Amino acid sequence: MNYSENPAIPCALEKCRAYDDNLEEKARALMEAARIPMRPGMRVLVKPNLLTSKALACTNPDIVAAVCKLLLDGGCKVDVADSPGFGRAKSVARAIGLDEKLAPLGLEVLPMNQPAPLRLDVPGAERQPVFMVSRRAIECDYLLSVPRIKAHSQMRITLAVKNLFGCVCGARKAIIHAREGREPAFFAACLAAMWAALPPSGAFVDGIVAMSVTGPSKGIPFNFGLLGACASSQVMDRALLAALDMEIGQSPLAAAIAKRNDREEISAPVSWPLRRPEDFNPTGFVVPQKLAHTSFRPGRLIKSMGRRFWAAIKA
Repeated sequence: MNYSENPAIPCALEKCRAYDDNLEEKARALMEAARIPMRPGMRVLVKPNLLTSKALACTNPDIVAAVCKLLLDGGCKVDVADSPGFGRAKSVARAIGLDEKLAPLGLEVLPMNQPAPLRLDVPGAERQPVFMVSRRAIECDYLLSVPRIKAHSQMRITLAVKNLFGCVCGARKAIIHAREGREPAFFAACLAAMWAALPPSGAFVDGIVAMSVTGPSKGIPFNFGLLGACASSQVMDRALLAALDMEIGQSPLAAAIAKRNDREEISAPVSWPLRRPEDFNPTGFVVPQKLAHTSFRPGRLIKSMGRRFWAAIKA
């Protein structure tokens, strides 16, 4: 995407108190205001957050379905896929009711399979990691990240760019978390490099009910009342941090992206076609002050892999 022709990237934010509050209408207005690309024949991979079979840990199904319908109406070829932390994508989708919402659209949730090596450029790193990423993500024309706003024990907060980590295939996510996640700053630099290496990505964000205190799976609900759309996932994250009254430096991932210079959108100005970040009240939203460090201990990794396997066979 060429940002030099129109350097200000529109980031559309709107208030929405409930998931049945004219959701499709608001989604359409947001995506149009944000100029989300929708062209006939365009291959769009919609990437919700399907972490585990708990509703608050996942993107709301009505939001995912509304976004998919609008993309299909625009003539796009749409896939919906994820690589859950625990269990299989189809089973998590069934548990939270996403399969029922997508069925009338002729869609189903697909796995992030067919792994392919994605070489990452991590500035200053002694070694450059290689993530095994699904070909669905690598070969699409556009990635649309559809996350829920959540506190995160390792990254402090997980938003649109962190959600793209789910493009890594299956159990490889656990290995990467253990191997590269020993220091949050280095893990964030890897995620920033992954974002830069993937096709262009935008975002449609579920912030109506966010996850506060801790996460990504065991936090508590926080009624934030926000929906957001932007053609750039990292610009969306900057806007959300501002709406949550957080500095860029409080998010290791946002800070890591800000240090890069390999995409024009990183330094592009932002316009606000609808509401502005200061129009939202984040009072009461809590994120972890101390970030967890994931050490590469074989016992911990084996335990994590066992939990994933058990979740898969139970599904």
